[in-house]
Amino acid sequence: MSFSATLRDVTLKYRDSDALADVNLELEAGKIYGLLGRNGAGKTSLLSLLAAFRKPTSGEILVGGEPVWENVGIVSRVALIREGGDFDDSDSVKAAIETGQIRPGFDTAYALKLAERFELPLKKKVRELSRGKRSVLAAVCGLAARAELTMFDEVHLGMDAPTRDAFYKELLAEYMDRPHTVILSTHLIDEVANYLEEVIIVDRGRILRHEEVEVFQGMGATLTGAAAAVDEVAAGLEILAEQQLGGTKSITVAAFDPGTRERAAAAGLEIGPVGLQDLFIHLTEPSRNGA
Repeated sequence: MSFSATLRDVTLKYRDSDALADVNLELEAGKIYGLLGRNGAGKTSLLSLLAAFRKPTSGEILVGGEPVWENVGIVSRVALIREGGDFDDSDSVKAAIETGQIRPGFDTAYALKLAERFELPLKKKVRELSRGKRSVLAAVCGLAARAELTMFDEVHLGMDAPTRDAFYKELLAEYMDRPHTVILSTHLIDEVANYLEEVIIVDRGRILRHEEVEVFQGMGATLTGAAAAVDEVAAGLEILAEQQLGGTKSITVAAFDPGTRERAAAAGLEIGPVGLQDLFIHLTEPSRNGA
């Protein structure tokens, strides 16, 4: 089983400012979502509402078709894993893992198997862990929670590249074995792009875009070839990024229409999909959105 999630006209205020304003969002069950946004955009606030860590100032939040606030039956099957985890620093790593047993679906054997794979020192105190190992401990507990809605909020911070790659692969394997709803909040966008089905972009407390990954990738393109030919085809287009090595140039452009595609193909240019990270930077540029 997996949970859907719905936010209807949700606002969350901190003192006099809106962390989220008039948010409407529908997440189908059984998909992997990417939650993207600049620092302070409202990503953590949104996840905290879905996990019932906070109560909205106004609006309605449903998880699995039921109101999530003060709903023990639903909340016990929702996991929000934050960077560094929420552990008692005086516990041993093994004891910290075992506290997950308060969740109805927690798989201790799986958690200990992951701990061995990621070389977590079970006898060490949590406070003795490096930042990277503490992030791994949080990720292990999140995976082993076997929740119907699992949310990872920048849990990869502190992990080195090989560990992050192993975490993503384990997350996908666990998802394939037991379909559920996953939300990944991250700044390492291109690292996770291949694992995502849909992407939500939050910008200054509002949902800026919510689309399937393929829709974002269709918003632009990369053009690679002889520098002169690339410059000719790209004249007048909005350029998101560019690189040049010798006589070869590669640029990323937005709003790639069929006519431009034909001209690029006729010029012998290689046409590739645009990177999700480049599009994200473009879409959330403050000057673009009137900030």
